[in-house]
Amino acid sequence: MSSESEKMGFFERYLTVWVALCIICGIILGKLAGTSISVLSEMNIATVNIPVAILVWLMIFPMMVQIDFGSIKDVGKNPKGLALTLVINWIIKPFTMAFFAWIFFDKLFSAYLSPDLASEYIAGAILLGAAPCTAMVFVWSYLTKGDPEYTLVQVAINDLVLLFAFIPIVKFLLGVTNITIPYETLISSVVIFVVIPLLAGYLCNKILIKSRGETWFKDVFMAKLKPISILALLSTLVLLFAFQGEKILASPFNILLIAIPLTIQTYFIFFIAWGIGKKMKLPHCILSPGSMIGASNFFELAVAVAIALFGLNSGAALVTVVGVLIEVPVMLSLVKLSNRWRY
Repeated sequence: MSSESEKMGFFERYLTVWVALCIICGIILGKLAGTSISVLSEMNIATVNIPVAILVWLMIFPMMVQIDFGSIKDVGKNPKGLALTLVINWIIKPFTMAFFAWIFFDKLFSAYLSPDLASEYIAGAILLGAAPCTAMVFVWSYLTKGDPEYTLVQVAINDLVLLFAFIPIVKFLLGVTNITIPYETLISSVVIFVVIPLLAGYLCNKILIKSRGETWFKDVFMAKLKPISILALLSTLVLLFAFQGEKILASPFNILLIAIPLTIQTYFIFFIAWGIGKKMKLPHCILSPGSMIGASNFFELAVAVAIALFGLNSGAALVTVVGVLIEVPVMLSLVKLSNRWRY
């Protein structure tokens, strides 16, 4: 057990290096594979990619298997964490994303972007900002020792609000009226990334504790899951960058221009949520996942809406894809911060 702990400590200590290597490997793989990588990238249910979904399951499962359904009823006794996630995701985040996109794409980068392309980039950023994270937040919560029951409830509440708030917010910020939520994407994402791993985790929890005991479950089984979760996360990074390798190499400067405001927005929202949560005296296990939900995005939904509204090869669709690419490395850096600031 101690050697495993030391091994993981070394691995996590140099996580930035592994992330950089995975990004480079992904781009090289995408370049070498060429169009043949499209076989994997087109294996979709709605807009959910099946190979990526399998890797995300491996990341999410360690959080889901810990959830004690008997404890969920007690979540309402601490409503401050739920209030924080609602304020951050629906009152602050969409509008700060629109502001940063406007400042950078319309003003600071105006010498490099045509007005039409700048408008499309702003639209893509707004779509990302109006869709809080559903799946990956379980990974970030697990890696920062977040409360699994509370994380599940935070995600569930945001998904319910999304049904009613996404369209009005996007209509207001974009000034367009022909927006419809692709419910097939929304429902399939929630089923694939929340319902299925949640049921699998619940059954596994009950069966293993009953057959092997709670001590074995916590000390042996859970210890073995953590390396699997991190390896799946890094494999996802390789796959995502492989899918977009040619696009990155074809227009690296535009990718960089898009990444700058998206990255700033991610850190800004995390620090705002963290600062407010600390003032509210939230425990770390609630504040960390709450801050992560605000910082990350429901990119499957954003990509689907961007393609439906503006087209597959539009600037808006490109922004949502870049949002996918930067999310994992940026969020991993926030995981590191959260763990360093644990209290």
